[in-house]
Amino acid sequence: MPAKKTATKRRSESIVENDKDSKKVKVSHRSYGKEAGQVLVLGQGDVGQLGLGEDIIERKKPALVSLPEKIVQVIAGGMHTVCLSDSGHVYTFGCNDEGALGRDTTEEGSETVPGKVTLEEKVVQVSAGDSHTAALTEDGIVYIWGSFRDNNGVIGLLEPMKASPLPVKVPMTEAVIKIASGNDHLVLVTLEGNLYTSGTAEQGQLGRVPEHFSNRGGRKGLCRLLVPQMVKVKGKVHFVDAFCGAYFTFAVSKEGHVYGFGLSNYHQLGTKSTKMCFVPVKLTCFKNSTTSWVDFSGGQHHTLCLDAAGQVYSLGRAEYGRLGLGQGAEEKSEPTPVMGVEPASGVACGASVSYALTREGSVYAWGMGTNLQLGTGEEHDEWSPVKMTGKQLENRSVLMASSGGQHTVLLVKDKQES
Repeated sequence: MPAKKTATKRRSESIVENDKDSKKVKVSHRSYGKEAGQVLVLGQGDVGQLGLGEDIIERKKPALVSLPEKIVQVIAGGMHTVCLSDSGHVYTFGCNDEGALGRDTTEEGSETVPGKVTLEEKVVQVSAGDSHTAALTEDGIVYIWGSFRDNNGVIGLLEPMKASPLPVKVPMTEAVIKIASGNDHLVLVTLEGNLYTSGTAEQGQLGRVPEHFSNRGGRKGLCRLLVPQMVKVKGKVHFVDAFCGAYFTFAVSKEGHVYGFGLSNYHQLGTKSTKMCFVPVKLTCFKNSTTSWVDFSGGQHHTLCLDAAGQVYSLGRAEYGRLGLGQGAEEKSEPTPVMGVEPASGVACGASVSYALTREGSVYAWGMGTNLQLGTGEEHDEWSPVKMTGKQLENRSVLMASSGGQHTVLLVKDKQES
């Protein structure tokens, strides 16, 4: 068979390339990692989520993780870490109690260092939550491993009460172009512009399960939650992107409208009310930007968003400084500009911490200091953005950040390469 031509890189929402000799679709999305680099970790890692071996369980400053390949995407799950290499391989490390690493870790200590997940196809994007990991292949197929949990424990992954320690294929009839994970739910954006969700529904994060069925699917059972189904919105809406917080979801339409559903007990969705939203709500508070919204990230009770001009905004719960709005800031029900950060290219949230990546390649952190995730070397909370420093950040640009329960992972590249 002739070698497949690799898709040329063009910036657009999604591209399909059809090979003459095969029916396969090549998917693309602006969110895929374009630049390869190295992986840095910081924070606490008592279950191996730092990937630095059994002896190192915390790092106050970013530390380099040894990986066999260059990496294009890093994701911190609740207590595990997922790295995607430029050749499409997936490496994982951290807690494997419910199979979130997708590989055998019976050998003592093997979960505390990066190990490869066996997947035949080339992966273009990964996502992860508390106990699950998902991978999207270049053909628009999604694999998932681990388990979803609700307030009473494991609910399963694709089948009721059944976790999977190895990758299993997610049943979909449409090609998927983007995946995103909350703590215990998965969101899929398809080529056709539809939104599918699966996982836990208790807080409304699936956007398709009424409240009276939200506890384990009600009389229809767990299959209602675990098998991905389409989120319905009044009128024809073509979705092009989706983002998750711990228990909530944002979706962006082709026209630039922002929809949200899930937990909003601290206004983290930007709704005026603090009730849970079990169906998608068109969020009028995101109308106030003169430019378009390009990035969202949610923590447990707060949200960061970024507009095309590079301005970072925050909303939701204010405790521990996670909004970055200065000492004594109160909770916000609409996006509020975060000052003291140069124009940004991306935002990331951990449970109670926040990050902004600048276009120049610096990273700013703020919020709860307890788990050493801010890189200040101290456990104090920071109420305003602080530029992260450290030996491993010298002469390097930060391309991406992702933050879990107690640890944070950064993707960096050497400055002279750019």
